[in-house]
Amino acid sequence: MIFFQQLLNGLQLGSIYALVALGYTMVYGIILLLNFAHGDIIMVGAYVSWAVMTRLQLGPVTAVFASILLCTLLGVIIEKVAYAPLRSAPRLSLLITAIGVSYFLENGAQLIFGADGKNMTAIFSIPNLTIGSLTLSSTALVTLAVTILAMMGLLVLVHKTKMGKAMRAVSEDMGAAQLMGISVNATISFTFAIGSLLAGIGSVLYSNIYQMATPTMGSMLGLKAFVAAVLGGIGSIPGAMIGGFAVGFIEIFVSAIKIGQQSLSVWRDAVVFAILIIVLVVKPTGIMGHKVREKV
Repeated sequence: MIFFQQLLNGLQLGSIYALVALGYTMVYGIILLLNFAHGDIIMVGAYVSWAVMTRLQLGPVTAVFASILLCTLLGVIIEKVAYAPLRSAPRLSLLITAIGVSYFLENGAQLIFGADGKNMTAIFSIPNLTIGSLTLSSTALVTLAVTILAMMGLLVLVHKTKMGKAMRAVSEDMGAAQLMGISVNATISFTFAIGSLLAGIGSVLYSNIYQMATPTMGSMLGLKAFVAAVLGGIGSIPGAMIGGFAVGFIEIFVSAIKIGQQSLSVWRDAVVFAILIIVLVVKPTGIMGHKVREKV
């Protein structure tokens, strides 16, 4: 019974990582940018939920829509202000800019809301399911269901819609896509909007589980989601899902292991980043990634 409970906890945590990793994958797949500010967009969404429910005294439905909407808008604004002017610049410049945006959001949140964490009430509460002696967390099941639906929606968007074809064309060859009449700027902005929308959904689910907003909450979450994206094969939508669940399971089961009277929970972060190093050394393309040949 304890094993199944830990399994469900791993699915819940892995679902959050998978949602954030999907955002990483969307942006990297189009413009090869590692948007390290992505995790901090989740932090902004958490503060929006807290402000709407605590300060404005509005309902959870309003908080959900406000968080998702503002995260989506923030992602588009960041792309227009910080990344679009550097589109033809070396990738290192974009990477440094992404890190700068991340620090800007973290310190901006600390300046506005203070360094202390903000406690928030649960955004939604659903009674747990009980099957015999096993209690299933309804929150975990909802989180898993939302993540699976998000992945399926992304697959349909990318492979079955006109905008999805444009996204794949821009990813393949930006110059050729422009010559074929595709608006590269609009396509990239749309990609950032979708990625940030996923971050907004992730912020709602994450806040509902941990019920705390802090200026740095998105930093470690974003880094672990990046590990998940690399593990699954960055650029692959199913790979982001697999990587997210894998990292979630690893964290939960490492935390559950005890050597004598000492828990290994203090090593959970170290194990995750050790996996990143191993993957980069052994199979840099990840589980579902594929090698890309470049003519030089």
